[in-house]
Order: sequence, then structure tokens, then C-alpha cells
Amino acid sequence: MGVGDVNYNLTNHVAWNWDAGSSTVTNNDGSISSQVRANPTAGFSILTYTGTGSNATIGHGLGVTANAIIVKRRNGTQNWGVYHSSIAPNDILQLDVSNAVYNSSGVFGNALATSSVFSVNAGSGMSNGNGDTYVAYCFSEVAGYSKFGSYTGNGSADGPFIFTGFRPAWVLAKRADSTGYWRLLDNKRDPHNVAHHALFPNTNDSVSDGDGSDQYNTDFLSNGFKLRTTLASSNASGGTWIYLAFAESPFKYSRAR
Repeated sequence: MGVGDVNYNLTNHVAWNWDAGSSTVTNNDGSISSQVRANPTAGFSILTYTGTGSNATIGHGLGVTANAIIVKRRNGTQNWGVYHSSIAPNDILQLDVSNAVYNSSGVFGNALATSSVFSVNAGSGMSNGNGDTYVAYCFSEVAGYSKFGSYTGNGSADGPFIFTGFRPAWVLAKRADSTGYWRLLDNKRDPHNVAHHALFPNTNDSVSDGDGSDQYNTDFLSNGFKLRTTLASSNASGGTWIYLAFAESPFKYSRAR
């Protein structure tokens, strides 16, 4: 196989994987039936469904409130819609663009996700076009393993500390109140502090900051992460970012290495 995206000759690749369990079941908790594979221990499920074009709910199989949802239309062109519990339910982000939060007119139904379902709006092509097919990735917080929240920048190299309750292995962040790239750091490409080899899900760019300058410097600490950069896209004073953070494994308590 020679596909450049996943197997380009003599080129480094990175992959991140979540265990969604071993079986797929039909979930009828919502008004739209979904095919769900869920691992509540890891706070993760993956599901597929077909839109109806009418206001609807969809079962996610987590058993607790979903904190983040990423949905993508499969049978046509559409942006990736991102629901995050730190922004209003009628607002969304998009994983493939750098836009700020915007009012989606109900991509996620203008309603907070519950312990059993999330909502989708009538006719939204991003989440519920009539007859369109979708895949959704759903996440809930697990103590000691995952955390979804927000932080406010201070514009200083002594940046804000964000408490997660575990040592992060993977952090994805996006400025919510302004345009800016999604920023992804992990402990495989940066096994020691500071982490700075950023990737950007909204572009096809290669790793940035490979020279070790301070543009994306972030410390992964025993109980959270701390910004070490003055870069406006990461830590502008007064700016607001949402983030998704994960440890290595879904154990209730994790320790620093």
C-alpha cells in the first residue's frame, strides 16, 4: 500500500486510537435508531445513523452525559461538526476549519447532550440531512483519564495551568472566541517536556515548531498541562480555548511517569 496519507515511503506517521469495545448494537434511546459500539469505561463510543431532516435525538451508548461529540456526513461533502460542553449547545466548532465558535442554528439541536442521547436539528446537513448518513464520535469524562473544558489565556510564557487530574498523553485545543488553528500535542512525539511538535487537524500541514522554539510549548504535568508560550493562537491574553485531554489508559487514578 503506497497511499501517502497513511503509508508514504520512509515517512513518519502518528496515530491515536480509542477502544470502542467489541460489539456493535442497535440503540433505540433516541428518535433516530443508531448503530453503536461503546466502551463506557473509556468514555468513548462510535456510532452511525441516517438523518431524517426533522428535529431528532440519537442514542450514544455512554450511560453518562456526553461532553464532546464530533459528527461527519459520510455520503456527501460537509464540515466536521464539533459539540463541546464548554460552549453553548446552539454553538459549534468545526474540526476542519479555523473558524471561531458560531451559532449553528441547531446542528446539535440547541440542546445539551444527556446521559443517553444527543440532539440534532431539522434539516441540518452537517448532522441530520434527510436520508444522509453520518458517523459520530462521542466522549464523556472519566476521572483520571479524560477531561473536557476551557481555559483563558494570559499572554505570558508563564501561561495558565489547566487541571485535568491526570498526566495528559494527548491534548487537542481550539480558540473558541476567535479564529485559530486546532492545536494537537501528544507524548509520543514529545516524550519529554516541553511538548511543542504541534499538528493541526484543520490543515494538511506537517509538524510545526520542529526547531524547539517556544511557539507551542506546553508542559505535560502530573495533574494537568501548562502553557509556556506567548503565541496569540495558543495563549492570547483574555482569549478562550476549549480542549480535550486524555491520559494513556482509562484507569481511575493515573500517576506521572
